[in-house]
Amino acid sequence: MKKLVVGVFALLVAVNINAAVVATVDGQEITDEDVNRALRQITGGRALNYESLNSEVKKQLIDQVIEQKLLVKYAIKNGIEKDADYIKTLAQAKNDIALEIWIEKEFDKIKISNEQVKKYYDENSDKFPLKPEELKVSHILVKDKAAAEKIIKELNGVKELPAKFAEAANKYSEDNASKTNGGSLGTITKQTQLIKEFLDAAFALKKGEISKTPVKTQFGYHIIYVADKQLESKYTFDEVKDNIALDLKKVEFQNYLKTQAKALKDKAKIEIK
Repeated sequence: MKKLVVGVFALLVAVNINAAVVATVDGQEITDEDVNRALRQITGGRALNYESLNSEVKKQLIDQVIEQKLLVKYAIKNGIEKDADYIKTLAQAKNDIALEIWIEKEFDKIKISNEQVKKYYDENSDKFPLKPEELKVSHILVKDKAAAEKIIKELNGVKELPAKFAEAANKYSEDNASKTNGGSLGTITKQTQLIKEFLDAAFALKKGEISKTPVKTQFGYHIIYVADKQLESKYTFDEVKDNIALDLKKVEFQNYLKTQAKALKDKAKIEIK
């Protein structure tokens, strides 16, 4: 699916009326939003939250914000607001913020109908990447090959294989992370970060099958059970409609920006020197 990304400015000046006060310095309040803003600057905009941090990191961040507040106060007291570079930079910042907020509001005005989305899906579904083959897989891990062979023999031909496999996993498996869940590893694809030997063996099985021989990896010997198998297939409309709508909105907005910019340029007196 073709993606068109609309460029926007990375930093926003946000005001949260519900911000909690976490400290004060010379009577000036420091809120959790102040700390979150500092956190976003440190992490390059990553979506981290002050409340999710441990107490030591919180204290360090608050100390940093306090220092910033004091340095800002000191700079203003020493006349930085009269400095030519400050005045120039402030004017540019106002322009950037004005454009950023205008872009957000104009983008929000664009509405894409369900009919537009469905039409695009019907006309382009053959161009979408296919949904990868998926397995719902469980395993039993043991260190000894003979023990693995014995478990396979025990499970071959049993009725209610899913339940019996889960019981065996709980009883025999040395994978503590999965044994209490019947050996389940959840749903995997060929891109899942698992050992190649394990993936190759798992994807060679049919739905409802267990591996006929133990699968050796660096961790030991695995008995693999495939509870469900979904072959590579097309994404349904419901699975991709939100992505399509967003892409169409981006395209329409990009065209709107080009049209608006051209109209403004046609009316403007422009001199390139």
